[in-house]
Amino acid sequence: MKRVLITGGGGYLGTQLVARLAALSEAQRPQVIVSHDIREPRTRLPDVHYAVADIRAPEMADIIGQHRVNAVVHLASIVTPGKASNHDFEFDVDVNGTRNVLHACVKHAVKRLVVSSSGAAYGYHADNPQWLTEDMPLRGNQIFAYAYHKRLVEEMLSACRKDHPDLEQVVLRIGTILGPTVHNQITDMFEKPRILALRGSDSPFVFVWDQDVVNIVLRAIADGPAGIYNVAGDGAITLQEIAQRLGKQTMRLPAWLLYAALSVLKPLGLTQYGPEQLDFLRYRPVLLNTKLKSVFGYTPTYTSSEVFEVYRLARNCQRTAAA
Repeated sequence: MKRVLITGGGGYLGTQLVARLAALSEAQRPQVIVSHDIREPRTRLPDVHYAVADIRAPEMADIIGQHRVNAVVHLASIVTPGKASNHDFEFDVDVNGTRNVLHACVKHAVKRLVVSSSGAAYGYHADNPQWLTEDMPLRGNQIFAYAYHKRLVEEMLSACRKDHPDLEQVVLRIGTILGPTVHNQITDMFEKPRILALRGSDSPFVFVWDQDVVNIVLRAIADGPAGIYNVAGDGAITLQEIAQRLGKQTMRLPAWLLYAALSVLKPLGLTQYGPEQLDFLRYRPVLLNTKLKSVFGYTPTYTSSEVFEVYRLARNCQRTAAA
C-alpha cells in the first residue's frame, strides 16, 4: 500500500492532488496521505495528515519516518517570487530544500520520488532545437533563477540515481500549465491590453491542462514507469495566434528597443522585468511529448491549442460574471 507525502501540498497543484487522492475509493486510495506545506492549510480534508514545516528543516526526515512514507511527490518550489523575495532565498528553497527532501527519502528508504521539474530547465537559448526531447542537455540560464534552479535540481537528481538506484524517480518537465483558475506570470502577459512580442520571433508556447498534470502525477505515484518525461499537450501555439484568439493586437518591438527600455525601467523600479526578458520571450523551450505518450503511457486530454481555449473560455465567463 502506498503511503504518500506531497511537498507543496497547499499550492495550486498540491491542493488538487491531495483532494484527488483523498477522493479515491478505499481500494485505490493510499493508506496514508500527508500534505506537507510551510503554511497552515485553509481547509483540512478527512483522512489526510497535515504537516506544517519548511522543506529545508531537519523535521522533513522526521515526518517521512513518522508516517512510514514510501512515495514522495515533491512539488514545493518558488515559481512566482514575491516582491520581498531574493535570489539567495529562492536558491535555498528550490535547491537546498530539494537536497533536504532527497536526504530524507534516502534515510527512510522511500521507494519512489516524483518531482515536478520544468521545461525551463532546458534554458532559453537561440540554438534551442525546434522541439526539445528528454535526451537533450539541460542549460537553464543562470540569469533566470527558476530555470537555473531546476537545472541544478535535475543535476542533483541525476547524481542520486547513480548513488541510490533503489529510489525510483519520475521527473516531470512540465510546460506552461493552464486551466480555468490558473493565475501566473504567463497569464498576466495575456491580460495586458496588447500582447508584447518581438519582431522576427513567433515565441511559441506549449500548454498542458492542469488536470492532465494531476492525472500524470497520480499515475506516477501508482504504477507509471520511472523516468524523465516532458509534460505538455500536442503541438504549440504562437503569440500571434494567442493575441488573435483574445481579440487583442500584438505590440511587436525590435529587440534592441525593448532591451534599452528594460535596461532603464528595471533599475528605476518601474517594471519587474530586466533586459534578460528578451530571451524569455523569443527562445521559449518547446517540448515534445512523444515519450510521455509512448513510454509513460499517458496521452494528454487536450492539445496546447485546446488547452488555451479552455483557459480563454473560462476567462471570458469569469469576466461576464464579474460584469
